[in-house]
Order: sequence, then C-alpha cells, then structure tokens
Amino acid sequence: MAKFFIIALTVMLVMLGYVSWHVWRVLPFSTAVKTVVIVLMFAALACMVMQFKSDSLPLAVATAMYEIGNSWLIIMFYLLMAFLLLDIGRLVHLVPGSWLKDNAITTVVLTGLMLTTIIAGNMHYRNKQRQEINLTTDKHLEHPLKIVMLSDLHAGFHNRSDEVGRWVDMINAEQPDLILIAGDMIDGNVRPLKAQGTAAQLQRLQAPVVACLGNHEYITGIDKALDLLQETGIRILRDDTASVAPGVTIVGRDDRSNRSRKSVEQLVNGVNRDQYIILLDHQPYHLEEAEHCGVDLQLSGHTHRGQVWPLNWVTRAMYECDYGQWKRGNTDYYVSSGIGIWGGKFRIGTDSEYAVITVTPNK
Repeated sequence: MAKFFIIALTVMLVMLGYVSWHVWRVLPFSTAVKTVVIVLMFAALACMVMQFKSDSLPLAVATAMYEIGNSWLIIMFYLLMAFLLLDIGRLVHLVPGSWLKDNAITTVVLTGLMLTTIIAGNMHYRNKQRQEINLTTDKHLEHPLKIVMLSDLHAGFHNRSDEVGRWVDMINAEQPDLILIAGDMIDGNVRPLKAQGTAAQLQRLQAPVVACLGNHEYITGIDKALDLLQETGIRILRDDTASVAPGVTIVGRDDRSNRSRKSVEQLVNGVNRDQYIILLDHQPYHLEEAEHCGVDLQLSGHTHRGQVWPLNWVTRAMYECDYGQWKRGNTDYYVSSGIGIWGGKFRIGTDSEYAVITVTPNK
C-alpha cells in the first residue's frame, strides 16, 4: 500500500508540474498573481494527500479537504488533457505558440471550458438515472420479482447522510420486493457516517436488503466497516447464501480483496438449482465462472464506467463487460456504474444510476 501511495503521489506531482508550468506561462497577469494561482493549485493537491490523515482533523476541515482535493484531481486531469492537445497542436504547427504564452483569450476559453465541464458534470451526477431491466426465467417463481439493484454508494465525506436519504426515498418509491447492493457502500472512512447518522437513513429502506462487500469496505478497514453496516440492518453476505424470497437464492461473494475468498463453484455447491440464483460479486472479473456454475443473474459494480470521460474507454478495455446488460449462455449480467461516486462529484460521459429489475416467470 505504501509503495502504491508513493507511485500515485509521484504521478500526481508530475501531472501538477506540467499543468502548473503551462498555467504560469499562459496567464496574462503579474508574477504575484501567477504565484498565488500556483500556490493554490499545490494547496488543492495537498488537500487530497492530507485526507488520509482525516481522523486527526476536525470533521468540517476533513470534509472540506476531501471535497477540494478530489475535485481538483478531476480538474487537473482535464487541464492536463487540454494542455497536451495544445502542445501537440503546436508541434504539428496547427496551434500558434502565442496561444500558450501570456494569452488572455486562451485563459478565458480554458477557464470557461473547465467551469462548464465541472458544473455540468456535478449537475449530471446529482441527476440519478433509473435503468429498467426486464428478464424472464423458466424457473418457478410465485410472481414476478421486482428488484432494485444499486452499487457503489461510497457514503462518507462527500455523499453525506441527506444525500443517502434522498436515494432511500427514490428506492422506496419503487416498492420493490427486494433490494440488492453490489458493494462499496462505504467510501473509505466510517467517521463521517457515524457523525451524520447515515446508518439511520439506510434503516428506512422498506424491503429486505442484501449486500456483498466491495474493495472500499476493505480500504475502510473490514472490522470497522462491518460494525457500521451492522447498524444499518442490511444483511451482508460474505461467501454465503440466503433465501429471502420464494424460489430465489442470493449468493453473496466476498470481494476479491480477500485473497482466500471462495470460488463461485464452491458457493453454489449445494444450492438448489431449481431456485433462481442471483450472484452478488462487486468486481466483474471472470464472468465465465457464473455461466459455468449455472447462475441465473450476476450483479456487479465497481467500474463506475470510468466515472469521467475518457476513462470509460479504459474500463471498456479492462473488463469483458464494464457497464450495462450482458449475456453469457443462460446467465444474465448487469454491471452498474453506481449510484454514488468516489472522489470529485462529477459525472462526465457516464451516469449515476440505480437499476429496477423485474424477473418474470415464463408461463
């Protein structure tokens, strides 16, 4: 973990160095003003680094550092892409060098583009998308089963209790038979959830709730995460199964952060195959395992579909299915981009969503 942190910090410093150098050159202001801007940019990155010490900071300060630091990471990423494109354009003689030095027009255009992007991205994040999915099965169900599936709440410093409460109201309005959560309920720290009373919001869910764990529960500290989740009333399946509706078995696989977790084959061994089998597995790797083991429906999250463009191109290359419906043999899959988000609260080229899945038995 320490090695990963050092590598990540080095990459971010290189990015910030490149962006800062360009910002210094392009701003048509005095040295004093430029210095203030660069200092603020480095301070924003420091906020992101310092959030890992958030337990020792006042809650309001820790929250502000999280919001500033993680939002700046997204802004810096887009500034990096903008300056790279301008540099490439300059090298191939499409962009005059004057555009990148003491240029008021370039400054205004870039500032306008950044503001438009982050404001629109934040507004789109707050607008949750409802994905309706209709499936059929030859398995015997007493009646159509209505499931609300969500993943990646990332409740914490940024997705606070009132926001989680809004999601709960949306889910309850669907009047589902069952609510399934495919991991990453906690962002990485239980402190803000305890202070805000987030568990009480989740207790208001008006249908049976079953969830598996995600990697962020392990980042939080698995014991702390489980203690907090116990307060919510959510049934957590860690390499376990549960029958919560007639004719339906839920299989909850532990996150792959647990290197000794059971295989899908081990988990479904002994499960009545006449039941409609739903697998909750946070990270959508090796989808063939569910198919080979006769799972009817796998639900996953984790990918966020890249969260912001063009990172959705990266997740598309990484996973067989990084988002949406998928089919392998007789097994259906749904990979959600998540109702919540990690880091800066922006959705650019992706959605924050929940899925309403109706499983209807064939006559």
